[in-house]
Amino acid sequence: MSKVKVDQDKCIGCGTCIALCSEVFEYADNGKARVVNEKGCGVKCDCQQAVDSCPVGAISTQEK
Repeated sequence: MSKVKVDQDKCIGCGTCIALCSEVFEYADNGKARVVNEKGCGVKCDCQQAVDSCPVGAISTQEK
């Protein structure tokens, strides 16, 4: 299983990851995306699609 991370310095808050994977991502108070449910990755959605679709490369995965 992979660990998903959003780089808050790179994130522009476009919402692409949230639209693709709302079980894993949501908006934080600062208007940027954050991970709320790593366990949903690969089960409820395909987080790799969110990684690949991020226009600024703010999302990454890492093997646990």
